[in-house]
Amino acid sequence: MTNTERHPWEPFVPHNARILFLGSFPPPRKRWSMDFYYPNITNDFWKIIGIIFFGEKEHFIDNAAKRFKEEEIKEFLAGKGIALYDAATEVCRLKENASDKFLQVVTPTDIAAILQGTPTCRAIITTGQKATDTVTAMFGCEAPAIGSRTSIEINGESINFWRMPSTSRAYPLAVEKKAEYYRTLFKEENIL
Repeated sequence: MTNTERHPWEPFVPHNARILFLGSFPPPRKRWSMDFYYPNITNDFWKIIGIIFFGEKEHFIDNAAKRFKEEEIKEFLAGKGIALYDAATEVCRLKENASDKFLQVVTPTDIAAILQGTPTCRAIITTGQKATDTVTAMFGCEAPAIGSRTSIEINGESINFWRMPSTSRAYPLAVEKKAEYYRTLFKEENIL
């Protein structure tokens, strides 16, 4: 019998949050290089953000310590109104790795509750297939094509639902190409 794992962090939701990124679930602790979202140093999320906003993929990386710059990341997110959480609050990890295909969602995140307390948030963005599948199951909608969006109703409001390429290094697309998709999202949501 596989044990369930609860999410280790609370949602990161600045008071001015305009968009909410939803990954699947954090990798096993041994892969963390910080106690915050997208903690695996090989994950492309913070490199994509560095490319788009600072023209440098290692902007948020402390190479000497082989860690992400957690406090700088949090300040950046708060300044831009970017919220982060995951599509699941409880999972079964079928193998001891970070692969979405070996995650079984036990308890999906109550996304509507997060948005209820964040009236300025007008978009949710999934950063991988497991997160996308969880959102589509929850709201009974079709998944948009990768790099595009659709409109869904949550709490009686129209919310943009974006599906982005996975930020995992296992996803076969160069980080610079992934950044092009994310750049479009940030421009259309008036963050960039």
